Amino acid sequence: MLDLYQSIQYVKGVGPQRAIQLERLGIYTIWDLLYHFPREHQDRSSIRPAHSFAQGDVATVKGMVIAAQESKPRRGLTITKLALQEGAGTFYAVWFNQPYIKKQYPPGKKLLLTGKIDRKYGIPQIQVTDHEVLGEDEGLHSGRIVPIYPLTEQLNQRFFRSLIKTTLDQVGSLAEEFLPDSLLDKYNLPCLPEALREIHFPESQESCQRARRRFILEELFLFELGLSLQKGRIHKKTKTHSYQDDVLTERLSNSLPFTLTEAQKRVWQEIAADLKSPYPMNRLLQGDVGAGKTIIAALALCKAAGAGLQGALMAPTELLAEQHARSIQELLEPLGVKVALLTGSNRRGRKEILASVANGKIQVVIGTHALISEGVNYQNLGLVVVDEQHRFGVRQRAALQDKGSVPDVLVMTATPIPRTLALTLYGDLDVSVIDQLPPGRQKIKTHHLSLAQAGKAVGLIKQQILEGRQAYVVCPLVEESEKIDTQAAVDLYERLKKALVGCSVGLLHGRLKAAEKETTMNDFRQGTLDLLVSTTVIEVGVDVANATAMVIWDAQRFGLAQLHQLRGRVGRSSQQSYCLLVGDPTTHEAKERIAAMCRTQDGFVLAEEDLKLRGPGEFFGTRQSGLPEFKIANLVRDGKEIEQAKKEAEALLSANPNLKSPMHKQLFAQFARRFPDFVKYSDVS
Repeated sequence: MLDLYQSIQYVKGVGPQRAIQLERLGIYTIWDLLYHFPREHQDRSSIRPAHSFAQGDVATVKGMVIAAQESKPRRGLTITKLALQEGAGTFYAVWFNQPYIKKQYPPGKKLLLTGKIDRKYGIPQIQVTDHEVLGEDEGLHSGRIVPIYPLTEQLNQRFFRSLIKTTLDQVGSLAEEFLPDSLLDKYNLPCLPEALREIHFPESQESCQRARRRFILEELFLFELGLSLQKGRIHKKTKTHSYQDDVLTERLSNSLPFTLTEAQKRVWQEIAADLKSPYPMNRLLQGDVGAGKTIIAALALCKAAGAGLQGALMAPTELLAEQHARSIQELLEPLGVKVALLTGSNRRGRKEILASVANGKIQVVIGTHALISEGVNYQNLGLVVVDEQHRFGVRQRAALQDKGSVPDVLVMTATPIPRTLALTLYGDLDVSVIDQLPPGRQKIKTHHLSLAQAGKAVGLIKQQILEGRQAYVVCPLVEESEKIDTQAAVDLYERLKKALVGCSVGLLHGRLKAAEKETTMNDFRQGTLDLLVSTTVIEVGVDVANATAMVIWDAQRFGLAQLHQLRGRVGRSSQQSYCLLVGDPTTHEAKERIAAMCRTQDGFVLAEEDLKLRGPGEFFGTRQSGLPEFKIANLVRDGKEIEQAKKEAEALLSANPNLKSPMHKQLFAQFARRFPDFVKYSDVS
């Protein structure tokens, strides 16, 4: 008897070679095969005479072979044509480059065929996409609702359908139900064996949809269980540290040259309450570009230092880490708090910094993933802040938390997250949102220019510089590429220097040495440079209030979130700012991105648009975000099911906190098998 978790190669008709092909689809076991769901279903149940279909219709017809012919109109193309009798009429079936068809189906064979109708001289001709022999494999590939699977080039639909059917017949009944009966009853969902049959070979459209809904809810329910388990386990832990002294944070608040917005005050109160709690903070701080998240992070790090603890802030790029270090040093060092920068390329004084972090003399350390490298030890790490957190994987955040003993965790993002995605990604975190920009900011005027209109962009830059302002020009590549027809930063830098005589132009890209980048950025911050030509290294972490113009070259090559982040480099003062999107978009998606940027500055609206255009996997990048590759659930479409799954998961864990009772043994096994990272990193956000 086959086991559901046995290697797929032992299924009849597979073997080692086919197993390798199936593994490319993520199918390693029989269970994986049964959970490889169709991407769509085609209704081929309506069988009508071929003569009743119009030109271009997709039809399912049947007939008996009466003759065959083969032609080779050109090299590399063989056309096989069968004449079939259907009652009193005749039609033709056509195959391309499948010469074996002529011998396989001699006169007298009865076939069921699906394909597109092409009427030639009044006689219907069907270009066959699927067929089967009546009386042999009848009802599998035609004449019913037929599954269409996502496959690789080496596998075809007919083989895969037959493999699924054989496997279902052999072991489908062994699929043991693991969802609670109450859940199945409440949402009228089929049990697992029935759902597997109906998702692959449905008897009707209704039964297919019912099975599909079961697997969507199942997948989301298991994921939400993981999030809820994480949250419960985190809240059960007790911190070994506490925050008693508010003197430093009061001094910092009083020294600020501006007043916090009401949204910032509300968020800080939420974080301060978490820090006072005996349980570790696990909070997500969302805020659009320029909303003022850094000062909130500075207040939290200051509070940690005031309590005799250490704080660490991890950023995804050296440029962003350097910006944070500069800003936070200016805020905290006048209060006597020692702040240090630690990055991979920062070798000067590294030993001294590591020693001071280890003995506690450095109270706040800011850096890249270098913060979690071997040899970096903290004396008393009480607070971990992770900025632009979606760029770090679960393991990286876990490694930083492991440097301390139950530290408080604040993760921040300037990428607004739509509600359904936030519910799924961050169900284990408490969420704070800075939904208010500092006063006095003007709307950034955003316009699209074709490459032929690029002169207008140069004119705007010149005008802003003459008025004493500064500007950015961003393009996607560093050097010209034969493969990608796009404007390179190096080439554009040379052109703009010639076009803007008398203006000081700088160049910034990732291939420059750290010292060169730092010098260039300092010159731009201090106003020595009028224009900065750059790649996307300035996407986050650059804050120059005097910069009022952002020109994005070949804008169609950037993602929507990236365009929004780049636009956020300007508009950081009360001066009117501009963003010009230069390029010639050709695809529908690229045109939609450009139009959305010109329509709105609301990051949450743009995030929803981005999610619709690209889907959740591309929205963050599945590998980095920790977002699982859902097999059937869709985070854009299934918002209702996400909320249902979250509600049911929380209710189940409220009654059965650890899922350790015998009745939930199968459920926990499925959860652990499906989302192993939740089990391994169960204390990590």
